[in-house]
This record gives sequence, structure tokens and C-alpha cells, in this order.
Amino acid sequence: MAARVYNRSLVAVLTPVQRARVHRVEALIRVAAPVLDLVLFAGEQLSRVAGRNRIDPEPPRRAMGPASSRTPIGGPPERAA
Repeated sequence: MAARVYNRSLVAVLTPVQRARVHRVEALIRVAAPVLDLVLFAGEQLSRVAGRNRIDPEPPRRAMGPASSRTPIGGPPERAA
């Protein structure tokens, strides 16, 4: 029986071309990050001005008669068979 090797890498080694591509993509992300942060900040401020993040509370439901006459949420009243 052959001996097992436990110190192998879990992923393949990158080739020089792949390593160069990774560095280019990471550099592009580093350059674009401040611009994207600015876009997110502007969008957040715009949504606050527009009032998009404010949700009005739902009015309380009132029972009109016995408990079986209540309507389920999102559907018509249940009918007794």
C-alpha cells in the first residue's frame, strides 16, 4: 500500500498568465472601488430624499363577529362548508 501525502495544496497552482490576470482584475477593482462607493452613497441619499425607505404601518385588523369570520392574510374570507 502506498503512503498518503497530506501536505498537498487543496487548489491547483496558478500559471503565470492566470496570476497576471488576477492581479489586473484586483487592480481594476481597487481603482473602481471609490467610484462605486460614491454611487452607493448618492443612491442612499437619493432614496432618503425620495422617502423610499419609509414604509407606512399596516392598520390593525378588527374582528367583525366570531373568530371564524376573519379573513386570512392575502386571501378572501374562508367559507364554512
